[in-house]
Amino acid sequence: MIAVLAGGVGAARFLSGLVGVVAGSEVTVIGNTGDDAVLHGLHVCPDLDTVTYTLAGAVNPETGWGLAGDSFGAMDALDRFGVATWFRLGDRDLATHLYRTQRLGAGATLSEVTAEIVAAWGLKIALLPMTDDDVRTRLRLADGREVDFQEYFVHLRHGVAVESIDYARAGSARPAPGVEAALASAELIVLAPSNPLLSIAPILAVPGIGEAVARRRDRVVAISPIVAGRALKGPADQLLVELGHESSAAGVARLLGPYASVLVLDTADAGLAGAVSALGVRPIVTDTVMRTPGVAAELARVTLAAVGKAR
Repeated sequence: MIAVLAGGVGAARFLSGLVGVVAGSEVTVIGNTGDDAVLHGLHVCPDLDTVTYTLAGAVNPETGWGLAGDSFGAMDALDRFGVATWFRLGDRDLATHLYRTQRLGAGATLSEVTAEIVAAWGLKIALLPMTDDDVRTRLRLADGREVDFQEYFVHLRHGVAVESIDYARAGSARPAPGVEAALASAELIVLAPSNPLLSIAPILAVPGIGEAVARRRDRVVAISPIVAGRALKGPADQLLVELGHESSAAGVARLLGPYASVLVLDTADAGLAGAVSALGVRPIVTDTVMRTPGVAAELARVTLAAVGKAR
């Protein structure tokens, strides 16, 4: 079994390549829920849904999230009432959030509801939220405001400098059922190409998860989301610099080195292989920019082979 710690778009693209190489039933995804939000009274799980929609072949290819061809009639109608609609939920996407909210209100756990949603889309993977408890990524901005992730990422379009990040309530959270067992038994653990501070770190912050990954370090492979000093999508590069880290594959190795013994970096960063190695992390250089399904599948093969699980 392969366990993958996953954020949103980059992780979902990697997973689409992975399930083209191995059976979906061999894959357990541990998804970030620090980005979750209650919007218009609905419980929204952006990272879990992005993984689900991508693997179901239903994601909006232009954005990497939401459903392809969706309409926004409900959001347009809410505008009439002066309701803030900066987080645009598509009309068909609303069905997922309505179902999740109803089931949670009836007493189901997030793990149970997530499994039901995955099954409804016909997927064979196991998709586990990192926790069933309420953990929220909070950011203190340079202008003094403290905001939730979605306010920063979507409403402010990550255009305000960040002073610090807090994974609120992570310290008292418990791993969701199945998470620790998956990490203990996995032949390979992958830290997907996701923002290391906003997507991977919240998962590792849940007590028991970071420790479980660190114990398996020799079987853990991280994939750098930074290519030639830049993030392919999102604010990972600017966040790294704002919070005193290096925006490079070497900077990623320094952050994730306590958990991963191998870092897959892009060919554009081949010159950093020595710096990564000097940090005690074995570098593997390949094409990590998943422009096509074929590149994503080859990245999956390289990742599998990194610890001897060749396909």
